[in-house]
Amino acid sequence: MMRTTDFLIIGGGVIGMMTAWQLAEAGHHVTLIERGECGREASWAGGGIVSPLYPWRYSEPVSRLSHWAEGYYPALAKRLADETGIDPEYRQMGLLYLGVKGESQAQAWSQRMGKPLERVGADVLYVKEPYLADGFVEGLWMPTLGSIRNPRLCRALRARLLSLDQVELREGVEVQALRCTRGRLLGVDTSHGTFGADRTILCGGAWTGQILTTVGIDLPVRPVKGQMMLFKTPPMKSRMLVERVVLMNGRYLIPRADGRLLIGSTLEEAGFDKTITENARNALLKSALDMVPALADCEIERQWAGLRPGAPDGVPFIGPAPGIDNLFINAGHYRNGLVLAPAATRLLVDQLLDRLPIVDPEPYRLPDTRSADRSSATLVGAG
Repeated sequence: MMRTTDFLIIGGGVIGMMTAWQLAEAGHHVTLIERGECGREASWAGGGIVSPLYPWRYSEPVSRLSHWAEGYYPALAKRLADETGIDPEYRQMGLLYLGVKGESQAQAWSQRMGKPLERVGADVLYVKEPYLADGFVEGLWMPTLGSIRNPRLCRALRARLLSLDQVELREGVEVQALRCTRGRLLGVDTSHGTFGADRTILCGGAWTGQILTTVGIDLPVRPVKGQMMLFKTPPMKSRMLVERVVLMNGRYLIPRADGRLLIGSTLEEAGFDKTITENARNALLKSALDMVPALADCEIERQWAGLRPGAPDGVPFIGPAPGIDNLFINAGHYRNGLVLAPAATRLLVDQLLDRLPIVDPEPYRLPDTRSADRSSATLVGAG
């Protein structure tokens, strides 16, 4: 027998969980299905910087969402800590950019967005981060930049959903087929039976494009592999080895409250392969040592890989699926899934609940790329 609900969400990353939370708090019954454990794919694998790495290089649609989300994160983290007892460890310690090219573009963006960004000399750099490698003469300083410990954010969101009577959280449920006919999604066949809903929301991350091809929609979302490493730094008398986010040549160091330090990340076109590699380890280590040589004496605790949902120009697809009137998509956030999550989910929920959207939804609408009508299809690795 098909189980029905107001909303069915496919995918339990940060996007899926935040969507479920908002819909439940608006009074709706929500079922979220996830093939593994919620928050254990790209949402867990990323670094947690609450901003695009070089925000002035992104288009206006991404800037609008990131600006809204960045202002929302401090209150979100506090609320989750208060309501679940799990602190997502939001830290607003700023970001140091080293070796930036195109500073004029960065300053123009700063003035347009009202975002503090200033050029600083070596005296400021080494006061803020005394363990930086020798020889830096200047950089850019963004004092308002925050970061969040994304595995803890995922744990807190999962705990919050489990506490809500309106939410049914089903993990270990793999999607097997979508039932679609006459422009309507009738149900989703899974390893644990068939689920139905008035409306279904696909938040499948890197797998979204693969899922949609089975119903004749060719959405350009592909997996882009990223590898990261974690250092365990020694206890310091008065400060951590690195206090704030440091970014150089596209690689970043992100400190955690317990003294651990992340270095990320690679960009690899490797399909759905998440194998970690020695080449990536060596490249990440070199980038880390180029910024902070003292890391040569620190233990590397872990190396891992995640799959980002890449989309053209990094602009996510948010809105109704073309030709299927009760299927909606929120995917393609590329490197900024966690960055954009509060705004991207709010934008879609606004549309679902017929509220005034926080930003114009038009730039995020899905193109009509239907190749054929299919009444149902079997999926591989979906959910």
